[in-house]
Amino acid sequence: MTTHPTPTYETLDWTVDDGILTLTLDRPEAMNSFTVTMADELEDAFRRVNQHDEVRAVVVTGAGKAFCAGMDLSREGNVFGLDESLAPTPQDMVDRLDAPEIHDGVRDTGGRVVLAIFDCTKPVIAAVNGAAVGIGATMTLAMDVRMASTKARVGFVFGRIGITPEACSSWFLPRLVGLSQALEWVYAADILTAEEAHAGGLLRSVHEPEDLLPAAYALARKFVESRSPVAVALSRQLLYRNAGAPHPIDAHRSDSLAIYYASQGDGKEGVAAFLEKRAPDFTSRASEVPDVFGDRS
Repeated sequence: MTTHPTPTYETLDWTVDDGILTLTLDRPEAMNSFTVTMADELEDAFRRVNQHDEVRAVVVTGAGKAFCAGMDLSREGNVFGLDESLAPTPQDMVDRLDAPEIHDGVRDTGGRVVLAIFDCTKPVIAAVNGAAVGIGATMTLAMDVRMASTKARVGFVFGRIGITPEACSSWFLPRLVGLSQALEWVYAADILTAEEAHAGGLLRSVHEPEDLLPAAYALARKFVESRSPVAVALSRQLLYRNAGAPHPIDAHRSDSLAIYYASQGDGKEGVAAFLEKRAPDFTSRASEVPDVFGDRS
């Protein structure tokens, strides 16, 4: 297995222990508020981790008292880093999505982060230790599980500052909590307690502060110990992508290719281990996931 150098970031801490990457939002003096630099670094981290086979799962949390208190509003000019001299059209967002002026001047930075999380080949758990507001809340929607401290506060607060949902949250939030609940939270722009967010279906569980990270790590290990890295990666993508497919035939196509390739690799070892009543020795790498959707160049 290739060991990759540890990346160095200005706004994040990357620490790997026993196969679990802890990605910590690390601007505690600013309550880990979100900047364009943090967006670029988060996007890089979630795309980079796909090549780090020594990482089996990711836990995201915040340094200090907050998870992420939303966008850093102290930036001069357009606080979202957008180029107000442009006049982008819907067709530009199709034809020129990756053109430099659109990528840097129009595209929602939180959305770029969430798309990288969506493409991740590892399970991702949000350990929400404190305030998670705006992008601090919406970035977690693309993570597989959200766990929170009793001290956490969650807010989809766009309406308070005259903006709209971002970070692909109009796609993720209704799928997680239902359309009516999503609309209520966005319209009201309330700051929810951890218990309210749990009752609304956003959080898996709520923990005392000192128990949050141990519970997140325990769940992460459950996801990856004695599990095939390729099967986990494929399962993550099959569930996310096929949940939005227009017809089950789309799921049948990708499911068929996924099990076809998995059955020839770790699947053989898994069946043998089951029959021989022993622990499996899976050797696949998540960095070598077969293409079952037909959209890779």
